[in-house]
Amino acid sequence: MKTSIATVSVSGNLREKLEAIAAAGFDGVEIFEQDFIADAGSPREVGALIRDHGLEITLFQPFRDFEGLPQGPLRDKAFDRARRKFDLMQELGADLVLFCSSVHPEALGGIDRAAGDFAELGEIAADRGIRVGYEALAWGRHVNDHRDAWEIVRRADHPNIGLILDSFHTLARGIDPETIRRIPGDRIFFVQLADAPRIDMDLLYWSRHFRNMPGEGDLDMTGFMRAVMAAGYAGPVSLEIFNDQFRGGLPGSVARDGYRSLVALMDDVRRAEPSTGVDLPEFPARVTVDGVSFVEFASRGKEAEDLGALLAALGFTRVGRHLSKALTLWQQGEIRVLINEEPGDFAGSVYNARGTSVCDIGLRVGSGRDTVARASALGGEPFAQPASPGQLAIPAIRGLGGSLLHFLDSGQADVWSAEFETLAEAGEGAGLRRVDHIAQTMTYDEMLSWSLFYTSLFEMAKAPMVDVTDPDGLVRSQALQAGGLRITLNGAETHRTFAGAFLAESFGAPVQHLALESADIFATAEALAARGFDPLPMTENYYADLMSRFDIDEGMLEALRRFNILYDRDENGAFFQLYSRPFAGGMFIEILERRDGYAGYGAPNAPFRIAAQKRLMRAKGMPSV
Repeated sequence: MKTSIATVSVSGNLREKLEAIAAAGFDGVEIFEQDFIADAGSPREVGALIRDHGLEITLFQPFRDFEGLPQGPLRDKAFDRARRKFDLMQELGADLVLFCSSVHPEALGGIDRAAGDFAELGEIAADRGIRVGYEALAWGRHVNDHRDAWEIVRRADHPNIGLILDSFHTLARGIDPETIRRIPGDRIFFVQLADAPRIDMDLLYWSRHFRNMPGEGDLDMTGFMRAVMAAGYAGPVSLEIFNDQFRGGLPGSVARDGYRSLVALMDDVRRAEPSTGVDLPEFPARVTVDGVSFVEFASRGKEAEDLGALLAALGFTRVGRHLSKALTLWQQGEIRVLINEEPGDFAGSVYNARGTSVCDIGLRVGSGRDTVARASALGGEPFAQPASPGQLAIPAIRGLGGSLLHFLDSGQADVWSAEFETLAEAGEGAGLRRVDHIAQTMTYDEMLSWSLFYTSLFEMAKAPMVDVTDPDGLVRSQALQAGGLRITLNGAETHRTFAGAFLAESFGAPVQHLALESADIFATAEALAARGFDPLPMTENYYADLMSRFDIDEGMLEALRRFNILYDRDENGAFFQLYSRPFAGGMFIEILERRDGYAGYGAPNAPFRIAAQKRLMRAKGMPSV
């Protein structure tokens, strides 16, 4: 399978685009005419430059407003333009061009008229060794459906005239992709892919600004490509993405995401419909996750002591000390927290760059080796560092912000007894049982990228993106869930928000808060109070508002107020939240209880929690956020 991407999908000038596309692993590139025209090189020089990057030109595009023009100057000029572009393509070394359905105000309808134009064009193209692909734009004047485009190609009946399919144009109009199965695969000259979020808006505007990578949107990309491959298509699979966010992004990052999305999509296709014969190297399927095995902080000195004191106040016990590293293990229930003060390893470099912060997350998976193998096939970066004496080899990759994700399976089940000296047994603590979710903070521009990272690696469900209101702006949040793992991705658009300030102050630390589950939050709050835990204080106005919004028993309301517990309810059940005060530049711990199937994250409470956190940060003389 040859992978390709249109130059319009990536930011930068043509040379920067080509460098990023080649580095990402693509086989070929669609040359968008504007990118070519803007370059100072001659057609031959540009063609040579592309091939010097190890790429082939899979398509030259677009040619607009060709078919259906009335006899006379307009039609004559269209054919003259085509000849000129064919000559240019010969110099470039490109043999396939995209003609999109006309939107010209004087274009005439009629399948036979358009077919006649393309039959005539086919003769001109054949003389120059050029193939022409016809694509139905979703907003085409007379042709906006791939079925009509195929009928025009079929009636043109010329070997140099074929069909180009674009997933957006088909799926955005709600056209059943199964109709593609009836088209002969050898008459499909090219396939372009773009996903998109479901938005009710003008098709042209939607297409030009909101396309994204397969797997980042809501369209049925797998169903589309299953139909294409079942038809017998054997050509390149290419991305054509128009997206304002990507145009302002880093070329390398966008190109890598594009490659990951294509490989993940085609892997889904071959697993869903093996008979299509997708030609990809073998690698493991998406991985299931049982839960979080550990969370590791990089810290040092007084900061590490303060972090340990916070864990003790939360009911954790210091149960182990690493046999060869300055690494301590704290535990409560299934929750393991590591504090790494080792100056010479990865955690040491993280501390030097960011101060106290989460540097590593361990996940329980069926196979760590398979997880890293899949991540590598999708362009992920494996991680390894020299092992200390007696240390087990645990597969790992780089995650958000250069942090680590380690994957523990049954082969590493004894890591805690093998690598750690036992100091104490974990007791009941404060009744915290497991990690409910991990909140990762990033810039808003990174959210689609990291959503794709997780959903292409794990069997993960995506919740709709929501806006979290901060007194100084908005933070976008999206929850992902895979088995026992929940992750919330929080995208900050400005450093004035609490999340954005944390991101700036920590130089991109990947985790701002950990949410820990309690079976009985009131019993936990009582135990925490006995241990001297100091919760995030909530206002009396908050509890007065609760009374107006919910029917809450007076006794429960008093307990909520007493322990500074926040409350929410949906159609399924109730939700309780209790927060630590901010520490280490804006990190915090959330303690929660879900009742009767509540599946959300307490979004209605976020503005009040953030306001309380900001008051404390300012009160301590920290920079205003």
